[in-house]
Amino acid sequence: MDLPFIPLQQTQDFLVCLARVFALIAAIPVFGGVQVAVRIRIGLAVMISLLLFPLVAPYTPKTQLSLVHFGLLLANEVLLGALIGLVTQMIFAAISFGGTVIGYQMGFAAANIFDPQTTQQLSLMSQFVNILAMLAFLTLNMHHFFFHAIIESFVLLPPGTLDFSGDAAAVLMKLGGNMFTLGVKFSAPILALLLIVNLVLGILARVFPQLNVFMLSFPLNIGITFLVISLTLGAVFTVFRREFDTTGEHILILFQLLG
Repeated sequence: MDLPFIPLQQTQDFLVCLARVFALIAAIPVFGGVQVAVRIRIGLAVMISLLLFPLVAPYTPKTQLSLVHFGLLLANEVLLGALIGLVTQMIFAAISFGGTVIGYQMGFAAANIFDPQTTQQLSLMSQFVNILAMLAFLTLNMHHFFFHAIIESFVLLPPGTLDFSGDAAAVLMKLGGNMFTLGVKFSAPILALLLIVNLVLGILARVFPQLNVFMLSFPLNIGITFLVISLTLGAVFTVFRREFDTTGEHILILFQLLG
């Protein structure tokens, strides 16, 4: 039975497209945080789906599915959309990890604030670098790339095509390992400099026992950290751009392996 003025096939195509689009919007940075109202995310997903579903209609099933099969198909689309957003979330998790390590080393171990995006308590430096990464994400128009990735996903992975029996799981595990490597690389320059400062302070403590090195280390570590961050913002932005650029390659590889 068709809906009034809307063929059942078009309704099915739209709902399949909407499931993948909404899962992607709910998973990618900026749009996926709780600071974006659910109504806004739903409205954005519906508008994007209305624009895209005529383009992806050739790749959707052309037979009327039963309620059970259609529900499984929608669950498959939600899982695929979440996987696309997961690849980018790994980069932000690595940046957050590096910021946490920097915060602990510079003396901000107890300086935690509420993060509205993850609804968790994060260190002050972790939140700071997360905001920098988010600004870089928007500046590089990476959110536009994900809208293009939706079309590519329907071409390479038509609805109902999702196979984890190949090397897709291994690629996801490798990306998870690279998350920690990126976090260490991001924090390594500051950690190396703070190590040198602590070594110098240790030598001063032995030479001048009356010097209160403990109280001196707090403002010194904080000042040096912010100085290094200000001097290396250009290099940090380059790292962000390189990682965001490789995200597209990782997503395409994942599409090919899941197909």
